[in-house]
Formats: sequence, structure tokens, C-alpha cells
Amino acid sequence: MLVTTLEDLEALYGPSSDAARVKETDRIVPEYRVLIEASPFLALATRGPDGLDCSPRGDGPGFARVADDRTLLLPDRRGNNRIDSLRNILHDPRVALLFLIPGVGETLRVNGRAAISADASLLESFAVDGKPPRTVLVIRVEAVFFQCSRAIVRSDLWNPERHVARSSLPSAGQILAACSRNRIDGSDYDRALPERVRATLY
Repeated sequence: MLVTTLEDLEALYGPSSDAARVKETDRIVPEYRVLIEASPFLALATRGPDGLDCSPRGDGPGFARVADDRTLLLPDRRGNNRIDSLRNILHDPRVALLFLIPGVGETLRVNGRAAISADASLLESFAVDGKPPRTVLVIRVEAVFFQCSRAIVRSDLWNPERHVARSSLPSAGQILAACSRNRIDGSDYDRALPERVRATLY
């Protein structure tokens, strides 16, 4: 049976608790600011003309800067230049962010609207080793709330005994070789990757 109406969905799940409702704010309260400033990683969700995208973002804790209680600043560090998220934002400014903090079960969710800034002074304020990002997302916050720890607890995400050996999975080069039908030499790619990542981190 497919659930196709809001009434059927709400009948299956029942009402949310008072705690689940009051935790949502329309601004970054001091307690939420502490969580943002402790986070070195987030997932950024966007929507474009061809569908949805979710992209990882990471740097030192607090890399997503709280400018004020309604504004987040997110530098766009070096990547593969697909710029999927940025293309989507030009089409639809709505964004969603999910912050993770290593070792902590709760996550933080932020919804808002983003604009892409190339202001030189703003970029320079995010420089690392003299290298500024090419753009910074200026996110107008519309909703902020924490997510309880159940998903992290169920996944046992932070348990080092559950870490997966990278060697047990296909390497980046193997994936590229398969997807390109060996047009890309996977072995060469894997050999060069560690140094390329180090040299182009910022």
C-alpha cells in the first residue's frame, strides 16, 4: 500500500511531541551557534532544474561562520569544479544544511536561502595559507533545529571498531576506470591522488 495523502501519513505516525516542535527556531540562538562552531563537516542540499543535489563541505571547526543570528557564511573551497550546488542556487536559492560533530549524536539542521558572493574582502577573510575561496555562500537562515541522536546511535557512526577499511572498497581510480570504460587509467589516478589532494586542499 502506498501512502499518498497527508491524512494517511499523519495517521500512521501520530502527532509530534512538544519538544520536537519547540526546538525549531527562525534564527541561530546561542546554543545552536555553539553547535555550528564545533562542526567541521556539513552536507549541503540544493535544488536545480535537473533535480536535487547533496554535497559534502568540510574544514576546521566553525568553518561555516555565523555572521549574525540570521546569517551564515559558507566558503566554497576547492573541488572538482562541477559547481553543482552553485548552479542550483542560481536557479533556486533554497538550501538545507546538516551539520555533524565528531563523537556527538545530535546533528543540526539549517534551512534558508543562499546567495553567492564574490566580494574580495569577504573572500579574503576566509583565506587559508593565503588562498581565499572563489566564492562564499551568504545564507539567510529561516529555520534551525537539532536532530536527536537516534540515527547516529543506530548507525554506530563514531565507533572506531566499525570503521571500514578503505582497501575493502573500490578505489576512486577503479570507479573512474569502470565509469569511463578505461578511458581514465585508474592506477595512474590512484597513484597521483594523495599528492593532488594535498597540493590542492585550498
